[in-house]
Amino acid sequence: MQRKFAIVVSITIFFFGTSLAQAVIIPLESRLGGLAYYDANLDITWAANANINGGNTWDNQQAWVSTLDVGGITGWRLPSADVNGDDTVIDCTGATDDSACADNEMGFLFWKEGIGQLSPGPFQNVDFLDFWSGTELSSDTGQAWNFFMNVGTQLTNVKTGNRGAWAVHDGDVGVVPEPGTCALLGSALAGLALLRRGKSSR
Repeated sequence: MQRKFAIVVSITIFFFGTSLAQAVIIPLESRLGGLAYYDANLDITWAANANINGGNTWDNQQAWVSTLDVGGITGWRLPSADVNGDDTVIDCTGATDDSACADNEMGFLFWKEGIGQLSPGPFQNVDFLDFWSGTELSSDTGQAWNFFMNVGTQLTNVKTGNRGAWAVHDGDVGVVPEPGTCALLGSALAGLALLRRGKSSR
């Protein structure tokens, strides 16, 4: 009986692990009236225009994206090539492990979601060729990783090079509360507090 149970558990773990490695890709969802798209696979939001700022150096692109406002939303950044911060950049070329490839945001978008120069999906200006990531080369901070959206490869280049910048935002910008929503919530909570105080004074 115990042997049968162990076999069933082993088979279950095998198929569950396989399903995690080959997860179903969730479609992109429009945000900010089409100015951005939420990527539930990576839990980030991509700007719909992949090349708002044109080509520039890594430092200038970093400065630009840090002040970017898309549809009233700030807090944008360049895509990461090392999400978990372990100084290992995953080459997603033909990668079969979806979870490992998720450590490289542009790599995942190209190889797992099928977005690139020849198949831009809902995005504009993906044809800039190559884009800076926000990830520096750990052994030489004068260089940073960049990704080629035409062939899906990544290289490091000196930061003075001229490359595109695709803005991304952590999480779903569609659930960022608007100032009016916060004020309304605050008023509702204040009203509840007054109501509770009135009841307790009776």
